Amino acid sequence: MGFSESKLEALRRKYGESHGGELFNPQFRRVADKIFTKSGTRLAPYSGIPTFLTAPYMPVDNDEPDFGDLQVAIVGVPMDLGVTNRPGSRFGPRALRAIERIGPYNHVLDCAPVQDLRVADIGDVSFQSRYRLELSHDDIERRIGQIVEAGVAPLSVGGDHSISHPILKAVGKKRPVGMIHIDAHCDTGGAYDLTKFHHGGPFRNAVLDGVLDPTRTIQIGIRGSAEYLWEFTYESGMTVIHAEDVSGMGIPAVIEKAKKIVGDGPTYVSFDVDSLDPAFAPGTGTPEVGGLTTREVLEILRGLKGLNIVGGDVVEVAPQYDSTTNTAHAGAQVLFEILSLMVFSPAITGKEA
Repeated sequence: MGFSESKLEALRRKYGESHGGELFNPQFRRVADKIFTKSGTRLAPYSGIPTFLTAPYMPVDNDEPDFGDLQVAIVGVPMDLGVTNRPGSRFGPRALRAIERIGPYNHVLDCAPVQDLRVADIGDVSFQSRYRLELSHDDIERRIGQIVEAGVAPLSVGGDHSISHPILKAVGKKRPVGMIHIDAHCDTGGAYDLTKFHHGGPFRNAVLDGVLDPTRTIQIGIRGSAEYLWEFTYESGMTVIHAEDVSGMGIPAVIEKAKKIVGDGPTYVSFDVDSLDPAFAPGTGTPEVGGLTTREVLEILRGLKGLNIVGGDVVEVAPQYDSTTNTAHAGAQVLFEILSLMVFSPAITGKEA
């Protein structure tokens, strides 16, 4: 049966004069009611002051913090003193804020996380010095500690991957957490050039500090010529899925493996943008050819719905090496996906998949 005149007339009566926010499907109307005004307008994505994921901006004092009733605090960490190769991820937070259109609806997870959660962009970590790495780590741990102590989940935007160590010291202070780590590198190397506080070793440091449980840690997308540096990963009991194994296993198997490893305990999600192949994300300090695609990363993350997520980070976006802004766009999308997972985290909202 073809498209009839009566069908056309019915569509005209229902949709002919309606605006974009007038939706009849209850699932979609639930989202539209949070986004559109009654007159049918919504905020232009290129207007206003840029914030992470267009979340409300809520400045929080550094010494006497008040997080109100927030469930999630998104915080910028513009520090890249721990890089081994190309610098520049200190500009990552600004680049992710400037991406003008991410969300509001996650059609796979069926949520609009900025609207479904009490979430705000609380600005950047306040650093005492732009030159001293260890002091910067102290500042990060202090700020994330304030967030955690207030019963709020931290979602951080770096910055180089060394920031994950002080973050985990705060998140795992009372109980070591598990971790889903998507990266090209295991980042469990030892000290060199007179310091262990660099972006190639945060997770060795976190395990040795007793804040990260290696037996509940899985590292996905690992590849490249630095494999010989990661023996701590294997000896401590972490699970590794190399990039070249992902296509053979299949994404559903990767997801099931990850869920089995972390179980229902508190879990941290750390995403390094260099997990993506440089074809998708060239703007990073240590690109490795042969990486994951953006679609693979999104599918993996969305498969984690219902896990007990207690925090997360997106790191290593160095926007000056990517004139297209694709790297920052990918990083912002992953930030959105992690925030979407938080909607279904028992630790944050009590919801389950």
